[in-house]
Amino acid sequence: ESWQTAEVDALFRLANAGVRVPQPYLCIDGVLLMELVTDANGSVAPRLSDVSLSEEQAVTDFHTMIRNIVRMLCAGIVHGDLSEFNVLLDDQGPVIIDLPQAVDAAANNHAESMFERDVDNITSYYGQFAPQLLKTRYAKEIWLLYEDGKLTPETPLTGKFVEEERVVDMDSLMDEIITAEDEYYERQRASRERDEE
Repeated sequence: ESWQTAEVDALFRLANAGVRVPQPYLCIDGVLLMELVTDANGSVAPRLSDVSLSEEQAVTDFHTMIRNIVRMLCAGIVHGDLSEFNVLLDDQGPVIIDLPQAVDAAANNHAESMFERDVDNITSYYGQFAPQLLKTRYAKEIWLLYEDGKLTPETPLTGKFVEEERVVDMDSLMDEIITAEDEYYERQRASRERDEE
């Protein structure tokens, strides 16, 4: 039951943040009443996994998804299981569904890896139709902006990210380790002397 409450809370928060999710209307006794997402003919909208896209539509919808993912993160939520199986496609574009695994981005120790997996899943799917998308690095770029407190729904993104390389001074590191080890043994020796007195 707690996952139902979490999913309902996530749907309301995301809808309020402008993320394309089915509009939640009401939740009573664990039953959620929400919008039925339909295609242009009024039939149930297909899952993204069930459609084939042109390269142009894939690029457009991918960027729409990235913006929705940014809005989700700005609202403090990581989907946790985002893929082509949890996105519907209506005549206005992608709609994110199925949020029982959603986590608090700031409170969950695995939020970053879950976020990266979500973005990588979406990138891989759209990359089937637009291979140039596979070269993007949105997950790392977006997460760094989030960690630095610089992410907003309108933050310009490049899709590029360069890992920061740090040179480790091994001599200084070893000196620190040896000093810590010496201090440990000195404390042990002093403790034994006190015990013997």
